[in-house]
Amino acid sequence: MTRFDTDVLIVGAGPVGLTLAIDLGRRGVRCTVIERNLAPSPHPKMERCNARTMEIYRRLGIEPAIRAAGYPSSYPMDVFIVTRLIDPPLLHLPYPSVDELKARSRACTDGREPLEPYQLISQYTLEPLLKRVAENTPNVTVHFGCEFRSFEQDDEGVTVQTQPIAAPATHDMAALAGELTLRARYLVGCDGGSSAVRKQLGIRLEGEADLLQLWQALFVCDDLYERIPIGRGRHFHVADNRNTQLIVQDSCRHFTLHTVAENEEEIRDRFERIVGMPVQYQMLSANRWTQHLLVAERYRERRVLLAGDSAHLMIPTGGLGMNTGVGDAIDLAWKLAGTLQGWGGPNLLESYASERRQLGLRNVGGSRYASRGRRAWRSTWRPEITEDSAAGAEARANLARIADVEQRKTNELLGIELGYRYVDSPIICEPGHALADPTDSVAAPDPDAITYTPSTWPGSRMPNQWLADGSALQDRLGSGYALLVLEPHTGGDAATPARHAIEQLVSAFATRAAPLEVHRLNEPAIRANAGHALVLLRPDLHVAWRGDTLPDDVAALADRLTGH
Repeated sequence: MTRFDTDVLIVGAGPVGLTLAIDLGRRGVRCTVIERNLAPSPHPKMERCNARTMEIYRRLGIEPAIRAAGYPSSYPMDVFIVTRLIDPPLLHLPYPSVDELKARSRACTDGREPLEPYQLISQYTLEPLLKRVAENTPNVTVHFGCEFRSFEQDDEGVTVQTQPIAAPATHDMAALAGELTLRARYLVGCDGGSSAVRKQLGIRLEGEADLLQLWQALFVCDDLYERIPIGRGRHFHVADNRNTQLIVQDSCRHFTLHTVAENEEEIRDRFERIVGMPVQYQMLSANRWTQHLLVAERYRERRVLLAGDSAHLMIPTGGLGMNTGVGDAIDLAWKLAGTLQGWGGPNLLESYASERRQLGLRNVGGSRYASRGRRAWRSTWRPEITEDSAAGAEARANLARIADVEQRKTNELLGIELGYRYVDSPIICEPGHALADPTDSVAAPDPDAITYTPSTWPGSRMPNQWLADGSALQDRLGSGYALLVLEPHTGGDAATPARHAIEQLVSAFATRAAPLEVHRLNEPAIRANAGHALVLLRPDLHVAWRGDTLPDDVAALADRLTGH
């Protein structure tokens, strides 16, 4: 028999690769993560986990650790447009703290608020945290200092050539450190925008490349955050012609400056001029980066798949890049698990490429929408904007008026974060399908809406719902499929047609050895919000089917939802 060193080999130990490994390990799948760097990246890169990502991390049991490591939950998330930090802001957009958003969620009964609000956490904080979690997750091996070189795939698996470049970190990795060849059933490239895995597959990135080149510089300044006279916030956009932005990192001691500049000395000078007051600081690093809006032409080729930046590159405006990658990971993990454990049919893993690529295209569009908003107000900049004159006052007022509309396109994207749904998926039954409830005639929600409207339309994320006892519905659900029976349950006759149909559905899933739990909930508010008595959820909490009565052929429904 062919020897497999691991079931899934993941190339790249960024947030996407590590999240994928953690979820796979929890599902009982052996996986190995290799990373060419010797340690997690020291660069900030991303700085926010959005609401959907934090819901995912809650499901993985690591949300409290991320909150504790990140930006304080009581601090405001305000956004400013300024000339300097000591001058009156041209625009101040207040946004609630995590604590305030959690209170808002608790008071919400219609699903409009997420279970978990966003969290500011720098990538150089998040990656080591995820690495520790992955290393302590059963079935997961993480090896830094091991470089991917090439692969060959066949009908049974993938043979990967690696090049260890460092001594093993633990005794358990000693065998791996001495090998150049690894054999896996599947290979996943989570190795970033310059993905070697994607390049070997010959997969092109499509879209808009090389839109703008900026510098990102990381500064440490212990007392700046507390001394900013215009107030605390997370983003300070500078009204200039250099696309300058100062971002507060999770420690509130570190700041990143993004700007167009010629060299590092110009970056230092710009930082000092923006701060506008004497401070002790140190510039820790400075690197160039380029804006792209690109999506891979395909996400899979047989036993090799792409996730995260290897599959899509977005402008950070709107904070969709890493968060889209975490969505890739959580979609892929349960589908790989179902395929490897034998209950998933061929359409299960095939649906990963179709579902997530449409999300990649959609979120690139959301990033474009946000960045165009920012460019719109920046285009109104005039040199006299800092002058103490009538012309200066007019320039400031004009920019602020436009930015009050356009800057919100960056910061208010809850529909993009939560309202996405999978369209035309082979493992979902949308209204109109032969297995769908024929009485389900509600109009489909717009999958590209900027504002969020909760919906149980198949393909959508199940909205957050609070139960009568104060617990969250999401917390009640396991790692498999879940059938919500939302009509009030009174323990009636077990021989009623509805109960018989549910038992047949349970039997159909059991025949495939697919995990399914039935949750009978006497929750009138949830029933009213759902609009249906029955809602069948996938392991990723997206709605797979809904209705008031199950179809006659429940075996066919089970087959479709499990990819057969």
